[in-house]
Amino acid sequence: MKQLIACCGLDCESCEARIATVADDDALREKTARKWSEMNNAPQITAATINCMGCRTDGTKFAYCSDYCEIRKCVRDKGLDTCGDCPELESCPTVGAIFRHAPGAKENLTSSALSD
Repeated sequence: MKQLIACCGLDCESCEARIATVADDDALREKTARKWSEMNNAPQITAATINCMGCRTDGTKFAYCSDYCEIRKCVRDKGLDTCGDCPELESCPTVGAIFRHAPGAKENLTSSALSD
């Protein structure tokens, strides 16, 4: 599986926070902060908080991903790499919420065609 597939199956490679971090793009950080702040009713999301190298990679993480994401915590607590390694994948309501909003996430976790 690609290292830039998050624990939940989202593709960190296409995440605006990661793109802004890699490119050191302050305009994209600002745009992403506004979008995420409105989307999540979270005014504490600012351009300064938009720094992330990916959920499963070394380096900086967006605060939500590193400190608050229940999916990432669960995967780590179970000693798994991603939710795709969990026998409860099909019945898990937590990651199921991700699949409802980002259907490609489940395919990212279950596709054996993806490689590092």
